[in-house]
Amino acid sequence: MVSSSMTSQEIEACIKACLDCHQVCTEMVMHCLKQGGEHVEPSHIQAMLDCAEICQTSAHFMLRRSPLHGRTCEVCAEACERCASECGRFDDERMKACADACRTCARACRDAAPIALAA
Repeated sequence: MVSSSMTSQEIEACIKACLDCHQVCTEMVMHCLKQGGEHVEPSHIQAMLDCAEICQTSAHFMLRRSPLHGRTCEVCAEACERCASECGRFDDERMKACADACRTCARACRDAAPIALAA
């Protein structure tokens, strides 16, 4: 585990990225339902919902300084990459923005996972 004065900025950035990604993915589910077609494939909707849920959970674990935050951050990064891949395959600006938010969150979670949080 890493611990330093710089880590609080990384954790704050990760919390923000997680909450932003949660919001974007949740909004995109509704966008996809309105679009229909490939946008409503079960695996695509599942990727967005999985991502939204784990992003919110990871943010909450970090906010309360849970010693398990590293695990949720690792799973969050994986879910975000999966969602980014799903959303990135569409030629739709909103879906590409979702993929970007997911990639940003994945990077932030990978950076935050090894940081020791003081209770």
